[in-house]
Amino acid sequence: MKHRINIRGVLIPNDYKWFYDFFEEDSTCPADVQKVLDIIEEGDEIEVYINSPGGVIDVGSEIYTLLRTHSDHVKIYVTGEACSAASIVAMAAYCEMAPTALMMVHCVSTNASGNHNDMEHTAEVLKTADRALCTAYMKKAGITEQEALKLMEAETWLTAERAKEKGLIDGIMFEENKSTDMVMTAGPLFTLPGEEKLEKARRMIKQADSDKESAFFMQQKLNLLKMKGE
Repeated sequence: MKHRINIRGVLIPNDYKWFYDFFEEDSTCPADVQKVLDIIEEGDEIEVYINSPGGVIDVGSEIYTLLRTHSDHVKIYVTGEACSAASIVAMAAYCEMAPTALMMVHCVSTNASGNHNDMEHTAEVLKTADRALCTAYMKKAGITEQEALKLMEAETWLTAERAKEKGLIDGIMFEENKSTDMVMTAGPLFTLPGEEKLEKARRMIKQADSDKESAFFMQQKLNLLKMKGE
């Protein structure tokens, strides 16, 4: 059985959900995801569709963790955008992007006030958060921490093609493999029949059809004879 999870709108804590629902604004909280995960059974598949500008980083981390727990049964599709914390969610399992979609990775940001000690402390906290979150990109793309942080520092916007090139996604939706003239078979035990065998098969089918037709008319004649005999 397939289950669908929509990651739409901003990523928010559970206790903010009522507010966004009241104003009928798209939003996603961890409880939305957990609700679906609670009803899955062994062998079920989960499809996740993302169109989100991001949101609170610990929410993105929690949803990422929830999906990673079931990653063998999860497929993620970025249909619009997966930005900021939503891009972290996209790293949780096999992921494809629509050819028109966007992904954006950047450093964590916050609001702060206070003296220079407060500012320096906040800066260190942000750097630590960046190092924590970049592990999702590292794991997915097989890149180093330095490479991941470089993408974040530059506020990197990625098309589906670029995201695939960098290893952040596994494929592009609707992308079909180009056919070649080579015919692939299952191995040496199976080969496609040649034209001679094909023609023989055609003759056999025609003959079978002819025999069926003859048998049908013969049966009709027998039925008439029986009727006359009566």
